[in-house]
Amino acid sequence: MKRAALLSVVMVALLPVATWSQTRRRSSTKTTTPAATTTKSAEAVRNGARQVAEEIKTLSHFVYLLGGVITRMDQAETSIRLNEATPAVTAQIQSDREKIRKNLADVHAGLDKLETDFRNTPDLNRYALSIQGVSASAATAEKQAAAGHLDDAARTLLDIVNRLTDALLAIPRT
Repeated sequence: MKRAALLSVVMVALLPVATWSQTRRRSSTKTTTPAATTTKSAEAVRNGARQVAEEIKTLSHFVYLLGGVITRMDQAETSIRLNEATPAVTAQIQSDREKIRKNLADVHAGLDKLETDFRNTPDLNRYALSIQGVSASAATAEKQAAAGHLDDAARTLLDIVNRLTDALLAIPRT
């Protein structure tokens, strides 16, 4: 009998603990991501930043070379107007214009690919807005060059370089 009384006292004492443990909610949502996902995400962001940096380098080099070509073309066109140009000079101007058009088409394609990559890569999507429109600006530079406005095309390209630099600064270093 003593044993039964002791058992009932212990059960009464442990009853609140048992009910508390049964009503307690367990949270299984973790806010941390697995290390592999974090590493993959950081690598995608680094690759995106690398792509932007490569485009900046390519455009800067192209604008530098374009400046020299524009100067040479201006001098040649002046000699053409004065009827002092040889047929070789005229042919060289035409060749330079075609090279500029082709290179601008390549720049446009590269920037279009960059925008597409940023839009379609989940880890880069949040930065896509910062480079949005650079491809359209490259198309504008193409049209300006085709119309013979090479200085305007070069200024448009410099604007693209500035926008890409701002975008690169917005991407965190991981």
